[in-house]
Amino acid sequence: MTRSARSALRPALLLGPVLLAACAAAPPLTPPRALAELAPAGWQAPLPHAGEPAAIARWWQGWDDPVLARVVDAAQAASPTVAQARTRIAQARAERIGAGAALLPRVDGIASASRAITSPLFPSPATTLQAGLQASWELDLFGGLAQGRTATDARLLGAQAGWHEARVSVAAEAAGSYIAVRTCDALAAVTRDDAGSRAETARLTRLAANAGFQAPADAALADASAADGAVRLAQQDAQCARDRHALAALTAIDEPTLRQLLATAPGELPAPPAIEAVPARLLAQRPDLYTAERDVVAAAADVGQADAQRYPRVTLGGSVTRVRFSFLGTDSTLNTWSAGPLALSLPLFDGGVIGANMDAARARYDEAVSVYQARLRQAVREVESALVDLDSTRQRESDAARAVEGFRISFIAAEARWRSGLGSLIDLELQRRTLLTAQSSWVTLQQERAAALVALYRATGGGWSREDVAAAAPTTPETR
Repeated sequence: MTRSARSALRPALLLGPVLLAACAAAPPLTPPRALAELAPAGWQAPLPHAGEPAAIARWWQGWDDPVLARVVDAAQAASPTVAQARTRIAQARAERIGAGAALLPRVDGIASASRAITSPLFPSPATTLQAGLQASWELDLFGGLAQGRTATDARLLGAQAGWHEARVSVAAEAAGSYIAVRTCDALAAVTRDDAGSRAETARLTRLAANAGFQAPADAALADASAADGAVRLAQQDAQCARDRHALAALTAIDEPTLRQLLATAPGELPAPPAIEAVPARLLAQRPDLYTAERDVVAAAADVGQADAQRYPRVTLGGSVTRVRFSFLGTDSTLNTWSAGPLALSLPLFDGGVIGANMDAARARYDEAVSVYQARLRQAVREVESALVDLDSTRQRESDAARAVEGFRISFIAAEARWRSGLGSLIDLELQRRTLLTAQSSWVTLQQERAAALVALYRATGGGWSREDVAAAAPTTPETR
């Protein structure tokens, strides 16, 4: 064998053990089973009636309340949570670019200039000018750099899903706050009617008592009832003011504008869309579950990257330079290039740092899997709870409506008897309180149903889909 052939064979002989070690590297970890396998085949809670699953993706447009959609838009635009989610996307994207660049060769430009006396025999100074390019490239034989790129890819997708999660969370919070304001206004209207009725009864009773047709005790009872009604109304108005302040702070809409906006809302509470069925596969729409799944993928890639540190690193360098030398009026130019060195570094002793990093990466992987599974269980619980609440409100709705109508008729009859002198004031006040309780319960029931629908919107991901993360998050929030 010639000397040149032996020289060419040396790098291959050096890389042989390295390639064999690569075959012995630990296989990459696999993420947990797909969501489709982990999600239940069907929900155990009874499902609401009269609707379609597609309404989840067109949620706010189905509430027959344009003010609600505007409030949700304003809240998302003003939310610091959504803004922070956008910055996390930018950070994850920058990290992804850095991890991808590590797989490519690096080229640096170099330039230098010097003037010095190079020899005591020639006291005249010499000028040296140098410019060129230097390149270096780490050969990713064991996949450590590729695993790093995989981890950053997963974290970027998770950050984009986190932006959707922030949108859904803020939309649900804004809808809940708006429903609270509308419910409070409805209760205030009921309380105001009740206070007006009590005040009128007190006025008539006082006139009758002054004329000697009613006992003074009846007038005192009527006055006390009117005062109680006024107290209830003042308390309800104060609660409504607090709810409006909270909604104004959430949406960044000044209160005068918010009052004008609320004045254009429909007279009834928002009518939420009915849902006929909620397929279990809608769990795959939850951004927090998708983020947790991406965290598992990233953690698995981190394990692979940490494992790759146990094996040799191979780097290749090179340079191209041009040197100009000036001395005693004479200029000379020299072009140089080099390919190499092909360097091999093998970790021999590090005090257990690589092993500790490997153990830490595996522990983070186990943690990510546990978080993923816990979030999945939590998602199932949230959907089940929302469905239970929806079914409960559906079952109580017809009975509550009949109760309001029946107590209203009974109160009208009791008031007529009292006005004709055939009924007692005590019986009238009892009927009034019963009607007030029934009317308040009816308004509260509507709020419960609306709140359950908002909870279901949030529990099913708010219309978000996996395809959304394929594109970058838009610069302004969307509302579905």
